[in-house]
Amino acid sequence: MIPESQLRAQLTHTLREIDLPGLGELYRGKVRDNYGRADRIVMVTTDRVSAFDHVLGTIPFKGEVLSRLTLFWFDKVKDIAPTHLLDSPDPSVMVVKKAQALPVEIVIRGYITGSLWRDYQAGKAGAYGIRWPEGLKKDQKFDEAIITPSTKAEYGKHDEPISEAEITGKRLVAPEVWREATAVARRLFARGQEWARSRGLILVDTKYEMGIADGKLIVIDEIHTPDSSRYWVADGYADRFARGADQEMLDKENIRQWLIQTHGFSGHGKPPPLTDDVRVMLAQKYIEVFERLTGTRFESGVGDVADRIRRNLKAKGYL
Repeated sequence: MIPESQLRAQLTHTLREIDLPGLGELYRGKVRDNYGRADRIVMVTTDRVSAFDHVLGTIPFKGEVLSRLTLFWFDKVKDIAPTHLLDSPDPSVMVVKKAQALPVEIVIRGYITGSLWRDYQAGKAGAYGIRWPEGLKKDQKFDEAIITPSTKAEYGKHDEPISEAEITGKRLVAPEVWREATAVARRLFARGQEWARSRGLILVDTKYEMGIADGKLIVIDEIHTPDSSRYWVADGYADRFARGADQEMLDKENIRQWLIQTHGFSGHGKPPPLTDDVRVMLAQKYIEVFERLTGTRFESGVGDVADRIRRNLKAKGYL
């Protein structure tokens, strides 16, 4: 694990955004700065962190953790589905094939927790077209994984829950494509849960983005990262669940809970500024899950991330 002193030293060098007009047309999302040209996109994973549809600030080494972990998982699931990856010229950069993204995210859950639990408690979980049984408890495991899709909103707007019947009925996704996409999602999730379990973790839920390229369905964006997924430490899960205690989390839910519990913020109004302590805390969680999953130490140097990216892109002939 990187020493805390190194994480604090990196606080002033994090990557908020990067301007690389020579790479093509820019689309800036919540986390990634994407430069498109012809049939490829250069995806720069910044250190930005978002929650409740607000960009909150930056986390040391976050972009590098997400990008490197996505590469790890893309290799782990290559027998299940093709991905959009073409090259990785820098630890925070992926060059990918352009695809026509499906207009919905495939969210798949093994447990009831997080936003689904909050909606279930409030009686608002019916938007997915699922009949939820009464008496479920927070963090309870489902008998089998459940898909709760959401629309993909533009940056700054809210993703909305949607049912599978609406997706196919409104032809947002052709029924045959949706069947294939959800089948792939279930296989990916099963592989992810199996590997996480072997590393002492629980892959609780995740979201997949998929698209069509060259007439085929491919996996795009990121996969099984602590930004797009929820991870709990397996040891002690049953005891915490029985006591109604919070699980030990190694993912972005840590910052959501900090916002809710410390500031009463859940998306409305202006979010509070992140303290350096909470930025370092989340970096530690992300690095711990990286090291647990990959079985390797996360090593990176303190320094300007944008400068490193530019150097590597020039060295590989992209700039």
